[in-house]
Amino acid sequence: MGLDVKWALDWLKLSAKAMEEHRVELIELDRAIGDSDHGENMDRGFQAVVQKLDETPPETPGAALKAAAMALMSKVGGAAGPLYGTAYLRAATSLGDTNDIEAEALAAALAAARDGVVARGKAELGDKTMIDAWTPAVKAAEKAAAGGADSLAVLEAAAEAAEKGAMATDPLVARKGRASYLGERSAGHRDPGAASTALLLRAAAEAAAGSTGDTGADAV
Repeated sequence: MGLDVKWALDWLKLSAKAMEEHRVELIELDRAIGDSDHGENMDRGFQAVVQKLDETPPETPGAALKAAAMALMSKVGGAAGPLYGTAYLRAATSLGDTNDIEAEALAAALAAARDGVVARGKAELGDKTMIDAWTPAVKAAEKAAAGGADSLAVLEAAAEAAEKGAMATDPLVARKGRASYLGERSAGHRDPGAASTALLLRAAAEAAAGSTGDTGADAV
């Protein structure tokens, strides 16, 4: 069995919790090279996502992600709303009406999400943007799925790669977005979009662990 709508709902609710818990951290990251509003915007946006899901519970993972996309696009300011909204919308389209997401379909949905961000933001790997977390995550997910991993292992691989990708933005010089105005001064700071991407993909893995009953602890 793959992942179902409960996983999607758990993912989005854990994402909201992560944005709330890391709001100040994301604000500080964005203060260094951006508008200082990324943490506030993401927190507000995902609170709106949870409210929308509670008001109209979706029946499939794709419907849940589409609802999240609409909420983020309407509630999140700056670049993050359109970028993350597009990511969730593309992932929803990739998943279609299935309520049983297997590993390969999951990896394909992550790739669709990443491709949506690229299409919307015109960024590439190495530009010091959220793509520096998304692209390693997609590559890791695709490799894991091709190797026969289950959905949980695919998401674990994606989350770990995204976290490493986010950290790898520290020394980069920004070539896109507001941070690019700083030129060389943008080096030495983590990209806030890459950081939030890593948090969201970690939430996806945590939700999958809960759905499969695997908490990561050794059996006693």
